[in-house]
Amino acid sequence: MTTSATTKSNDLFGHPRGLSFLFGTELWERFSYYGMRALLTLYLVKHLLQPETTPNVIGYASVASFFNWLYGPLDIQPMSSSIYAWYTGLVYLTPLFGGLIADRWLGRRRTIIFGAVLMAIGHFLMAFEPMFFIALLVLILGNGAFKPNISSQVGMLYAPDDARRDRAYSIFYVGINLGGFFAPLVCGTLGETLGWHFGFGAAGVGMMIGLAIYLWGTRHLPVDNMPVRNVARVPREPLTRDDWRAISSLLILCVFVTFFWATYEQQGHTMVIWIDTQTDRHINLLFWAGEIPTSLFQSLNPFMILTFTPFVIALWTWQAKRGREPSTIVKMAFGCFGVALANIVMVGAAWDAGAAGTASALWLIAYFAIITMGELYISPIGLSLVSKIAPTQLLSMLMGIWLATSFTGSFIGGYLGIFWSSMEKGDFFMMIAGIAAAAGFAIWGLSFVLLRDETATGK
Repeated sequence: MTTSATTKSNDLFGHPRGLSFLFGTELWERFSYYGMRALLTLYLVKHLLQPETTPNVIGYASVASFFNWLYGPLDIQPMSSSIYAWYTGLVYLTPLFGGLIADRWLGRRRTIIFGAVLMAIGHFLMAFEPMFFIALLVLILGNGAFKPNISSQVGMLYAPDDARRDRAYSIFYVGINLGGFFAPLVCGTLGETLGWHFGFGAAGVGMMIGLAIYLWGTRHLPVDNMPVRNVARVPREPLTRDDWRAISSLLILCVFVTFFWATYEQQGHTMVIWIDTQTDRHINLLFWAGEIPTSLFQSLNPFMILTFTPFVIALWTWQAKRGREPSTIVKMAFGCFGVALANIVMVGAAWDAGAAGTASALWLIAYFAIITMGELYISPIGLSLVSKIAPTQLLSMLMGIWLATSFTGSFIGGYLGIFWSSMEKGDFFMMIAGIAAAAGFAIWGLSFVLLRDETATGK
């Protein structure tokens, strides 16, 4: 693999210029993804899964038969949770294959461009009701080609010993969440006020902007090591014992990080229903009075990531200077504990709702604040960890495996979401909190075994 450590004269604000273009591309790609996701559950529950609409949707009968066979007879809410979970899960399974395709055949640049084009097509297809499941399939395939390779290219901008790499991934993560913040405000508002298809169409426009930025910045991006045809290939360097130990460490972590995503991703489906049906969304201000659209609450998490990230980085820097910064593995355990605590807060919200049936929106602010802190202790540092310790021959594929934890997590999360309609809401939130806490303790226990590998790789 060629590492494009750019020269100092080509740096922008202390980082390679390529980081700015990858930042902008990812911002708009995440705008498209989160814009569509902000509407997905509401669209399913309020429109697509209604009896008068489903006959118009190509493939609905087969999809419904599959989920009814897998889980038992499902009503509208459990069916929507199942579709949401399988979509978000497959979005993070296909990067495994996208990384392999880039490593072995197409190279990262071509694979990213191919994936971006597919995703733009998929978002525009969402505007046509009969094409819903075809659109989801195209989006899943496009994301699989795009996601692992753009994440890998961030690390390739830096030399292996460049201390700026961790900060680069934190900056990159800000781009992800800028897109995630604006997406519900734009796509969600358009979808809920003007019509679902306007929201989905806006997501497609966002993806086209992201592709244009990537193509514009191509000359500043890392050069691929493309496979050479018609000549004798230089054999790849064999994996060393340390390489295999690093791979094993990542795979063990993936098992437990899966349960973080299973509990964290409830905010995309069961929490949307809570916000829509059991949260008092009415406000009365001097300049505006009315009900806040449900989808706008999806902006709270990315907004808080943007707000909290500088403080979290400052905290880690302060701890590092005193030799007290937690290891990467321990940080991940803290991330799981954050999800557990956030759901305990929602147990209080369920108690507050009581007989009235609705709770104050302030509970949601506390929930999103705590779960966001948990996310910051897992998601961005996980990307950095993979880019550091993964053998270069398998970097994109292992990045895909790491991202695929969201597949298994979403699959499990979708199964958990089925119980939303049949359980008391306080009991449901306590169940989610217990699963997240158990994952946290498991990762904490693993830290005593894996810390040696983490230290050996230079972390």
